[in-house]
Amino acid sequence: MHLIIVSGRSGSGKSTALNVLEDNGFYCIDNLPASLLPELAQHALTDMERPQPKVALSIDARNLPSQLQRFPELLEQVRSRNIRCDILYLDADDQTLLKRFSETRRRHPLSNQERSLAEAIHDEQVLLSPIADLSDLKIDTTHLNLYQLRDILKLRLLNAPEPGTAYLVESFGFKRGLPVDADMVFDVRFLPNPYWKPDLRDFSGLDAPVREYLEQQPEVETLYNDIRDYLVKWLPRFAANNRSYVTVAIGCTGGHHRSVYLADRLGRELKDLLKNVQIRHRDL
Repeated sequence: MHLIIVSGRSGSGKSTALNVLEDNGFYCIDNLPASLLPELAQHALTDMERPQPKVALSIDARNLPSQLQRFPELLEQVRSRNIRCDILYLDADDQTLLKRFSETRRRHPLSNQERSLAEAIHDEQVLLSPIADLSDLKIDTTHLNLYQLRDILKLRLLNAPEPGTAYLVESFGFKRGLPVDADMVFDVRFLPNPYWKPDLRDFSGLDAPVREYLEQQPEVETLYNDIRDYLVKWLPRFAANNRSYVTVAIGCTGGHHRSVYLADRLGRELKDLLKNVQIRHRDL
């Protein structure tokens, strides 16, 4: 049985996540009372007609605070039955959530006459911290539109055909912020920047002219070898620790040249050594 728990602050994309999972064969339940989690998991395990049931459910701030505080205990009851359970936590920065609520004119589930929208958004983060702290995969939707979020969910949750840890090697630009789901970050902004070469500026790190330029820089090759050796040695330790998702983030200034080149090259080499290696270029 595969159980996915979707959580996150209101406006972060939980409904989109459930829709994607439902479209891919999961039986989905919105706003489950947290106290019913062990009972539901047992029912799905024993009574569903499918031989390998797939269930996704959302648990959010509409729950009673006392039930959210019990989440670690309830999760342990589920996992003690040898049920594969992944926790997806979606979030965005406060200003983005404020803007989304203003545009949709929806009422925040925690806002009322005594609590402003901004206060409700902050309080929701505190209430959901027991779930966020135990999440296997966090996705920051601040800069994602609906279609980008769907693509990421399919890549991370549904595109891991073999059991075990799913690794993501991701390039990004520091000017748009760190990926919140990164387990390790490598800053490569000190490398020679193709952006300052007028004939290379419009290419990306996936294009031959940029690759050829970077391959001619001795420090690029030295750094690549250092990062590769580190990852080859230590990534398997994450798998040995029963981690479902591991994200390696490589960042340069804009996320178009140096980080893209290194992430793509590292990802392709790691695919020959590890299972379930995915490559993503966040800012291309």
